Amino acid sequence: MELEAEFTSEPFRGEGAPPEHAVRARDAAVEAGLDTDFGPLGTLARGSADELMQSLPAIARAALEGGATRVTLQLRRTDEPEPAPPAELNGALSRLIADVERELGAKLGELDRPGKQRAVRLLRERGAFNLRKSVSAVAETLGVTRFTVYNYLNREAD
Repeated sequence: MELEAEFTSEPFRGEGAPPEHAVRARDAAVEAGLDTDFGPLGTLARGSADELMQSLPAIARAALEGGATRVTLQLRRTDEPEPAPPAELNGALSRLIADVERELGAKLGELDRPGKQRAVRLLRERGAFNLRKSVSAVAETLGVTRFTVYNYLNREAD
């Protein structure tokens, strides 16, 4: 069984370097051999159920020892299909994604990193991220994590 753990540690910081507790939690996940994505809102770690479950105490301990006052964890099986998005998302967001794919001349998942960043910028400009649960759907279409999409969005905001 494959799992994905999404963990956040508080207190959050707005600008500048990430807080020490977030960096330590990410480093603990990397040291455990997990595939990680580090973003402004948290860290995503992926691996086998055994690897991931065994690493969770070390990740939590690292965050707390780094100054975290709270660590929040969500676990998800990645070997199970996710439920279909709501009808509203299927219609409006699908049309926006199809328009961007036509404009860029390729499926979003086939684009290189700069192409994916451009796609996120175009989708943001067209209001795609005002739709409920759109970040998750766009991330899946791009073949990246939600945190990567948030990183692209934050990069555009700077």
